[in-house]
Amino acid sequence: VQLQASGGGLVQAGGSLTLSCAASKRTSSNNGMGWFRQAPGKDREFVATIDWRGGNTDYADSVKGRFTISRDNAKNTLYLQMDSVKPEDTAVYYCAVGRGPTSSRNKVRYAYWGQGTLVTVSS
Repeated sequence: VQLQASGGGLVQAGGSLTLSCAASKRTSSNNGMGWFRQAPGKDREFVATIDWRGGNTDYADSVKGRFTISRDNAKNTLYLQMDSVKPEDTAVYYCAVGRGPTSSRNKVRYAYWGQGTLVTVSS
């Protein structure tokens, strides 16, 4: 499975941005998926996750209420709607496909990773 993340860029604090992640195979539609991010000098951290049907989602406390994860299995695409962004949201954002159908906050439960897309939030 190959993942292509897109939609990153420069946005002002308080603004919005939508990230997309296109998967090369329909396999991803049977698996949980997630978004993670990595800021300079920091470890990769969990952002949001969604199960294979899209019925169960989970978010890091730092983004809860501001970000929304969703998926379109017909298009093999994962999304992350980012609203009310803050400078501390600046990072490279990675999408990932899980090893099973459930959602998960744990990086080790993900088998495939995209190349990342940079989001920069200016103050």
